[in-house]
Amino acid sequence: MVATDALGPAAVDDDELARMLAAHLALDGPAAVRDVEVSEFAYDLVAITTRSRHLVRGTLVTSEGERPFRLFVKVVQAWERSPLFAQVPEHLRAVAAAGVPWRTEPLAYRSDLAHRLPAGLTMPAAIAVRDLDDLSCAVWLEELDVVDEPWDGHRSTRAARLLGRLSGSPRVAPLAGVGGVRFTLRDYRDGRLAHQVVPMLRDDGVWRHPLVADAFDADLRGRLLEAAGRAGELVEEAMALPHLPAHGDACPNNLLAVRGVDGFVLVDYGYWMPMPAGADLGQLLVGDVQTGRAPAGDLAGRDAAHRAAYVAGLREEGCDVPAEVVARGHALHHLLLTGLSSLPSEHLGAEPSPALTALARDRAAIARFCLDRVDETATG
Repeated sequence: MVATDALGPAAVDDDELARMLAAHLALDGPAAVRDVEVSEFAYDLVAITTRSRHLVRGTLVTSEGERPFRLFVKVVQAWERSPLFAQVPEHLRAVAAAGVPWRTEPLAYRSDLAHRLPAGLTMPAAIAVRDLDDLSCAVWLEELDVVDEPWDGHRSTRAARLLGRLSGSPRVAPLAGVGGVRFTLRDYRDGRLAHQVVPMLRDDGVWRHPLVADAFDADLRGRLLEAAGRAGELVEEAMALPHLPAHGDACPNNLLAVRGVDGFVLVDYGYWMPMPAGADLGQLLVGDVQTGRAPAGDLAGRDAAHRAAYVAGLREEGCDVPAEVVARGHALHHLLLTGLSSLPSEHLGAEPSPALTALARDRAAIARFCLDRVDETATG
């Protein structure tokens, strides 16, 4: 029996695991592993391109002595392999599959992006990246000693400044398209927005659901429908703005505090690609609000602080994209990707609860904020 059998298709034998570790550590001479243990890594958020997450721990034995190792193994896969893909109507499956760039994350870890990130940002060390077949890949990373730190104003504005530095960095710029994916807001408009989001906004039954009706009033419904009707022109406006490297999902859950690291460890690179300047500010602001981990609170005040910090980060890297262009790119991207899809559709079949009621109201606050920002940043 192979010690890593619990990894399924990602399993390797002891000799191969020892070779992987020795190569990563640049060790000379023979190496072996012992006391290898595999455990499933608990994670409470659904990710359609993640098949599994495991921890692999043990001891590496070399001529220089013994050392413990702690690894995190993530198997990423094409969306069509997710059980949730069965919910996609058959005539839309080709479009849906093309709209989720699952290969980007392995390619990011195969690149030298870690050596190009600005000071204050880093990423887990990749021990190995191994293709399993044409539609899946195993990413072997160092296990991180994550520290639970509160997201106060200082921490979030520091993250915004570093995201600005990431977007403005001339060293990062050559890897903006490392995933080789030509996925843009036009693809999102013609895919999920057209076939899922807009039809839901036009569904009277959804608006009559108590969870929605109690939080999304008639005025908000009208504004969302009007914006959905203008989605085509809003996308084209956003496409004409400067595009910069972006993490793509810079929510607090993907900006980790790790023991011994001064700054943040960025994880989950599935949507790493060029995006309108300021795009990463959306998930930084509301990522935890969308999932119910944090209340909406003063979205406008926090967003203003984030934008100022992001622009400061751009300037530190010599990027001169105007602040008003950042504001507009952020506003358009946030409305299209988040504001229009703010209805709590995934909870409409759940039993009513105070927590879901609060979540729906916070989702409504996100929608109003996104709409307001698009109105406030409009010119002419």
